[in-house]
Amino acid sequence: MEYIVEMLHITKRFPGIVANDDITLQLKKGEIHALLGENGAGKSTLMSVLFGMYQPEEGIIKVRGKEVRMKGPLDANARGIGMVHQHFQLVHNFTVLQNIVLGAETVKGGLLLMDGARKKVMELSEKYNLLVDPDAIISDITVGMQQRVEILKMLYRDNDILIFDEPTAVLTPQEINELILIMKGLVKEGKSILFITHKLNEIKAAADRCSVLRRGKYIGTVDVAATDKEEMSEMMVGRKVNLTVEKEEAKPKEVVLELKDVCVKSTREGHVKNVVDHVSLKVRKGEIVCIAGIDGNGQTELIQAISGIGPMDGGQLFINGEDMRGKSIRYKNTHGLSHIPEDRHKHGLVLKYNLAYNLILQQYFEPLFQKGGFLKKQSIYSYGEELIKKYDIRSGEGCYTTVGSMSGGNQQKAIIAREISRHPDILLAVQPTRGLDVGAIEYIHKELVKQRDKGAGILLVSLELDEVMNLSDRILVIFEGALTAELNPKEVSMQELGLYLAGSKRGGQEDGR
Repeated sequence: MEYIVEMLHITKRFPGIVANDDITLQLKKGEIHALLGENGAGKSTLMSVLFGMYQPEEGIIKVRGKEVRMKGPLDANARGIGMVHQHFQLVHNFTVLQNIVLGAETVKGGLLLMDGARKKVMELSEKYNLLVDPDAIISDITVGMQQRVEILKMLYRDNDILIFDEPTAVLTPQEINELILIMKGLVKEGKSILFITHKLNEIKAAADRCSVLRRGKYIGTVDVAATDKEEMSEMMVGRKVNLTVEKEEAKPKEVVLELKDVCVKSTREGHVKNVVDHVSLKVRKGEIVCIAGIDGNGQTELIQAISGIGPMDGGQLFINGEDMRGKSIRYKNTHGLSHIPEDRHKHGLVLKYNLAYNLILQQYFEPLFQKGGFLKKQSIYSYGEELIKKYDIRSGEGCYTTVGSMSGGNQQKAIIAREISRHPDILLAVQPTRGLDVGAIEYIHKELVKQRDKGAGILLVSLELDEVMNLSDRILVIFEGALTAELNPKEVSMQELGLYLAGSKRGGQEDGR
């Protein structure tokens, strides 16, 4: 029997939108099958149908040749299907081991038996090279490690059909390479993998075949080795996509943002060191300066200190020459600062509000949107419609869509629309394209370059080396909280940049010289 899973003519509707429109997907035993599509193309919905979280209006699912109805995730698990969700489903104050056995515990006489579970987990982590500490608390381990815990949860339940939903969105380049090796190892052992992504490099590195969805419809399935990235991106977006950023030479003008000796102390108990260690930098109007570093080297705390979301324990901060110490977040926002935050759910959006209200979060108090403390609904909605159109934000019910129900890419576009439409002097863009597809990335890169050319200063923080190299006019390397080098993207290679990021090269000099 050739196919281990077949989804035939699946249709799934939500209010105002057909998320999956007559889609057929067939997974062979022992292959890595990529599911490629833009944000909102219906990839996660299709996988949620397979995992029993949604019931399709039309179509059938076959597992190992037999037609099945998935009533829920437990049903899917019983049939050997496991899923690593885009936003991990872990209990943060439990240990690694407790998370893995949760829902599949061995109980005898009302007591939890963990010895057998521990042995099985250690054997699995050894066999698949998923080395984890079973006693570590989830909130203390890296995102890459949390993902390994999610994979072990599937293996512990003896799942042999594994769904990975956008598994690399939050990983560093090193962790992505490790994950691809792990996936290949799983397939060698007879597992079959569905890999949802919109990163073409990863599909080329990991997948055997690739099925493409566009706006809820099935476009086709290709053999990855025989298909180039350009062809796949065109299938996905429906037009040719420029994978390189086109921009002219920067023309920097006056300094718009200046930091002098900025420090942020560690919040972890027992730590006395600075997570941001005497950082001084200048960003001028009309340039894109990128802070490049491996996740966890202080870039998050630095940006939070500049924006005001987090503390600044020492040093000075100037916007347009004005000392911003002691100034509120709103003061900074109304005096030239815009911020595309790293965590769009935590700091970027109010997920229960609709799209129109999210688009005026920093401006609702202005005369255009309120009078005598009452909101002017008509102004708010017509402004929202304008931005939705201008920035191509797609959602089921326009301004009235609850933001939490939108796809990640469209949530990101909403934040970018809100921040850029305020015509900032300095824009903090943190991971602006994290988790986005090539069409949306191309669009956002163009927008950032456009803002630069209109005279804004942009401080970019990115973990994507392609983005760092393509978009920056200057690169500042951050390592262990300190800026260790300033590089010209035209003069440094990707490999060399990697050495700087890992801390083995500093300021043009190798360590230990």
